[in-house]
Amino acid sequence: MTMKPIIFGCAGTKLTPEEYAFFKAARPCGFILFRRNCESVAQTQALVESLREIIDDPLAPIFIDQEGGRVLRMRPPVWWKAPASGLIGKLADTDMDAAIQLANDTGAAIGAQLGECGVNVDFAPCLDVVFPYTHDAIGDRAFHSDPAVVATLGRAFTDGMALYGVQGCIKHLPGHGRANLDSHLDLPVINASLDELDVDLAPFIALNDLPWGIVSHLLFPALDPKQPATTSKRIIDEIIRGRIGYEGLLVTDDISMKALKAPVEVSSVHALEAGCDIVCHCNADMAEMKPIADAIGAMDEALAARFEEIRRPCVSEPFAEIADLAESIDARVAAIA
Repeated sequence: MTMKPIIFGCAGTKLTPEEYAFFKAARPCGFILFRRNCESVAQTQALVESLREIIDDPLAPIFIDQEGGRVLRMRPPVWWKAPASGLIGKLADTDMDAAIQLANDTGAAIGAQLGECGVNVDFAPCLDVVFPYTHDAIGDRAFHSDPAVVATLGRAFTDGMALYGVQGCIKHLPGHGRANLDSHLDLPVINASLDELDVDLAPFIALNDLPWGIVSHLLFPALDPKQPATTSKRIIDEIIRGRIGYEGLLVTDDISMKALKAPVEVSSVHALEAGCDIVCHCNADMAEMKPIADAIGAMDEALAARFEEIRRPCVSEPFAEIADLAESIDARVAAIA
């Protein structure tokens, strides 16, 4: 049975009988973890293994948002706390070479943590460009106001994760930095011309070879006055696939976010029709997951081939092996003025 182009979350630290039966029947292509799912290394390893077993796919992508700073699903005291991207970007103002090394080492340390638990895709880094009015929903999750710095540090970060077989992602396509609202709660409207948006697109163009990309729930009236990026065929075809040149797999931002007003199953279908490859649903609400699974069919042959091509195993080694690197990162971060 072919998998469906859906990523689902689960409610706790282990699967409930209802979740087990549902996922077995629904056949999502991957799963996403949150803080509610990660209690210890051994428990997370067991959960990840059970998720892969349930869909009979040892290479199934297990996703997480482990950016650093305030966006950490695996948190202290069990896991090491990575610095925020904005702090790394601050170092770039005085020592670009040191910032590149810090970004690379941070990516490696995060990759080691994730790989130890079997998580093979990190929805990071945030490649949004910072503006004076950037909403706190992004804030220090983004590296810098200079798109060239964003691109350079983003590349260093993803190269570090790749040392442990963890794939990175470009987000939030086609750029969340100008938004003055939180798309978790409302639909931001970005009133910028296409020429102005060249600044926002630059980091995504520089990293357009990454295998995963997240499309954001943002309205760009200059590009499409009616549909947010997630459900806009014009934005996906002309901007993300065209101007950015992105050929990887496009995943929706969480389809249950309040920026989208339609029922989740309707938004899911519209996103796929617009050109997103995979729908991501995060909150583990069975009342939402069931209609999504009912509304979406199996991957077609072309998508299944692309999905098969990019899947990779992560390197599962004890994080203790790089404890010295984590200590070095902490010391360098503490020294940033």
